[in-house]
Amino acid sequence: MNSEQLSVFDIFKIGVWPSSSHTLGPWRAAQAFLKEIADVLTEVKHVKVLLYGSLAKTGIGHGTDIAAVLGLCGFDPVTMDVNLINPTIAGIREKNTLLLGGKYALAFDYNKDIEFLFSESLPQHPNGIIFKVILADGDVLSSTYFSIGGGFIIKEGEEKEYSESSYADYPFHIENAGDLLHWCMKTGLKISDVVFENELAIHSEQEVKQGILDIVSVMKECVYRGCQLTGTLPGGLHVERRAAKISKKLLGDYKYSDYVSWLGAIKQTGADFPNILNWISCFALAVNEENASFSRVVTAPTNGSAGVIPAVLHYFMIFCDGNTEEKIIQFMLTASEIGSIFKRGATISAAMGGCQAEIGVSSAMAAAALTECLGGSQRQVLMAAEIAMEHHLGLTCDPIGGLVQIPCIERNSMGAIKAITASQLAMQTNPDNAKVSLDAVVNTMWQTALDMNSKYKETSEGGLAINIPLSSPEC
Repeated sequence: MNSEQLSVFDIFKIGVWPSSSHTLGPWRAAQAFLKEIADVLTEVKHVKVLLYGSLAKTGIGHGTDIAAVLGLCGFDPVTMDVNLINPTIAGIREKNTLLLGGKYALAFDYNKDIEFLFSESLPQHPNGIIFKVILADGDVLSSTYFSIGGGFIIKEGEEKEYSESSYADYPFHIENAGDLLHWCMKTGLKISDVVFENELAIHSEQEVKQGILDIVSVMKECVYRGCQLTGTLPGGLHVERRAAKISKKLLGDYKYSDYVSWLGAIKQTGADFPNILNWISCFALAVNEENASFSRVVTAPTNGSAGVIPAVLHYFMIFCDGNTEEKIIQFMLTASEIGSIFKRGATISAAMGGCQAEIGVSSAMAAAALTECLGGSQRQVLMAAEIAMEHHLGLTCDPIGGLVQIPCIERNSMGAIKAITASQLAMQTNPDNAKVSLDAVVNTMWQTALDMNSKYKETSEGGLAINIPLSSPEC
């Protein structure tokens, strides 16, 4: 658990496939290691990557090895052309050569210089990775990093991960939901307004707004792209993409030529309950099918749960007339603070807390954001988050084959639906009569995480991961 302050840009990060903790985190760790050894890059003669715990057990399915290598080569997950990933790795394998930092050629045996230590785990965290280099004079330099969820990393020996917001002088210091409510009641501000004022401690107003809109733009592109592409997801499970087929079926004869006209066509299909339900599921499936296809997504708060918030946001935009920049920014600011509260008070890492830490947190974030944007009070917003998480408590992480596909993709649809239901319940309830607080649920989630058997924490050693034959189709 952490007490650091977090920014909306800490919670929402642009990254590449399929897991924030097993892919984006190791990629960032490799980049951090490159900076550590920047003064001796020309002297490096050999490099090794050691993967421990959950990073080893599900690393192949999550592309952990690929992410670490690309990071060592100097690529960035935000800007790298995803179409170059496979050919780049294929070239390294074929030539047995790695360009350290993108400049210095090293002999690199992909199958030997990356070690998956399946039976070993580092005591500090189940997601451990060690980078080692041997210099020309024989000296060995190494660093250990832990990928702690949501693309956050921490170096061994350091108390907390670095983020710009950690050192900001925020006007409203928030560690838990009680603190957040205190500031709202004292100032009369909405939750999104409190978060916005804190963001202004480190960014200009224009930077905050444009940064959020840029993040949402990636979400929109991901939803739209996922609703256009058909085929089978990579990885060997032979899972068929469904979002595009659902979108085509629901649209019928309605025509569109781009994202904007697609939204218009969706709105014309009607607002009856079954239709809305189908579209919410379609949006969520689209994002996580893209995530499983090594595409670019936004951690929300993780890659594995990246579809919940875009699905609920699109529901709000299309069916609740929320498609304005002001409303979208309000939605994202509110969601980010709820994610921050869970990260500080519990975890957003499935390797630490099971899927309750991913889908459960994303559902709580979406429920809160929707509630505020629909006019709910501050207490109703927190109540919506509590309801959403309360009904995800104990959710295990048991990905079949170590891939972020079954049951992960469908769970995003379920998380989105639960978020909307939680919002509706909160909006129809007097929060003064609530028996359970958000802070109580955060604490309960953390206690549940500590008690949960490691088989159900992203190791693929329990649950569906061992009870469903790998050759079995999903549906």
